[in-house]
Amino acid sequence: MELQTMLWVILACGALGLIFAAWRSGWINKQDSGNDTMTRIAGYIREGAMAFLGREYRVLGAFVLVAAAALAFSNRNLPHSSALIGVSMIAGALCSGLAGFFGMRVATSANVRTAAAARGGLNPALKVAFAGGAVMGFSVVGLGVVGLSGLALIYLQVFGVEDLPKVVTVLTGFSFGASSIALFAR
Repeated sequence: MELQTMLWVILACGALGLIFAAWRSGWINKQDSGNDTMTRIAGYIREGAMAFLGREYRVLGAFVLVAAAALAFSNRNLPHSSALIGVSMIAGALCSGLAGFFGMRVATSANVRTAAAARGGLNPALKVAFAGGAVMGFSVVGLGVVGLSGLALIYLQVFGVEDLPKVVTVLTGFSFGASSIALFAR
């Protein structure tokens, strides 16, 4: 199978993972969120969590832009590199940030629904809890696979298959961006 065809298949698999995550998230949101007190407290938790995430992402965004510019500038004249490594870093940071955003949204939604389901027993609570974890997992993997394979397809068009070492080197910026957000967001 040709490299570009494989990348399109990989991209489609990542998209399927994101569709599955969206479907499970919808299922979670349809579950009972408990009584008024539980719903009110969950709203406060969600509001605080999203405020924290927004502030954190503003700080991390500044770091990513500076680091991406430094990476692009320092690698622009290397034999198997390009200034596009900075673009890869920004794309990786965006995918990682989106995964964190989706994860925080579903976690704050699933937590109260897990507590509400626990009133009916362990099994219903575990179903909601595992669905919440699955959304985060599939979001991380789906966004990583879509981002990386999408960039690979773009860079293959820019540099050509014959300069595969350059494509691979430029793609390493994606992992640096994704890892930097994941590391600091913990």
